[in-house]
Amino acid sequence: MKYLDLKAITSMHGDEIGEAVQRVVKSGWYLLGEEVRRFEEKYAAYTGTRHCIACSNGLDALYLTLRAWKELGVLTDGDEVIVPANTYIASILSITDNALRPVLVEPRTDTLQIDDSLIERAITPRTRAIMLVHLYGRCSFTGRIAAIVSRHGLKIIEDNAQAHGCRFAGRHTGALGDAAAHSFYPGKNLGALGDAGAVTTNDDSLAATIRAIANYGSSRKYVFGYRGRNCRMDEVQAAVLSVKLRHLDADNARRREIATALIEGIDNPLITTPDARVWNDAVWHIFPVLCPHRDALQQHLATRGVATLIHYPIPPHRQECYAGDYLTMPQGGLPITERIHREELSLPCNQVMTDDEVQQVIAAANDFSFHQPYAHT
Repeated sequence: MKYLDLKAITSMHGDEIGEAVQRVVKSGWYLLGEEVRRFEEKYAAYTGTRHCIACSNGLDALYLTLRAWKELGVLTDGDEVIVPANTYIASILSITDNALRPVLVEPRTDTLQIDDSLIERAITPRTRAIMLVHLYGRCSFTGRIAAIVSRHGLKIIEDNAQAHGCRFAGRHTGALGDAAAHSFYPGKNLGALGDAGAVTTNDDSLAATIRAIANYGSSRKYVFGYRGRNCRMDEVQAAVLSVKLRHLDADNARRREIATALIEGIDNPLITTPDARVWNDAVWHIFPVLCPHRDALQQHLATRGVATLIHYPIPPHRQECYAGDYLTMPQGGLPITERIHREELSLPCNQVMTDDEVQQVIAAANDFSFHQPYAHT
């Protein structure tokens, strides 16, 4: 069993996708056309925001948002952005690439999201924003965070790469902060057939600035108000995303069914599954379990025909590219983050899995014992 069968996922809506791609091919218009405009309108409506700016990928979406805030005078070099320590490297890259300073905050062990009880102590006179990363498809926004940003006058940027369709109090992620960055990498819940991304926001000035920077810094042809980049989404990806957006809620519902079955079925004391009571609104881009013998568990599952992935084996603060004084960390270090990166294993959980395959995962997980010849810590 593959961890994620992208061919099967695409085949679910193959005829619609084929028609959409052919429509683009026959149109003769491949950039900045009607397909992108149409997807932007649909995705803005879906998230409940006034603006959607399509772009090239999720990292660019993050970068463009922070860069636009700098152009608008909201941020300046050296300002601090609070970010969960257990995030993917792209979150950190977007901050440092804008000459801003990431301030790492530990996650909670039950939600694996940023610990909102630790945020306020990380705030300094240079703090200007919080990057909320909805890791694994679970919303990281809380009422406590809303109160903190209001009290301290901070911006919220959501990294919504893993949580398309997730909700908090009836509102979609992507509409909970001042701006949100979305990745449509093929393996995401809403995935393109290549790289693609977007920013959503209700801020008119921010939207216009992002749109210009993403198009070489130009808001009208051959006039350049910013030293911009080429970060545009192509028409094929937009057309495909418009098709897949129609099916996103149904696909997420199937993911929830599978996640529920995994939580209820896996009862191996060596494996910690997510707590259904605190993960009830997740869209399960990733189904993470924790195991102190993670590598042995992964090997065992592979012998039982179950492919898995690790998200992520090395935390950002241990990466070679951040070996210098680039990141601000709490005095006591990041033991919870390091435990998660040491123990996390992602089990298959996606809309093309059959019930039999779900039961195969459960049986293989429950059959795991650390007293196996190849097991090691």
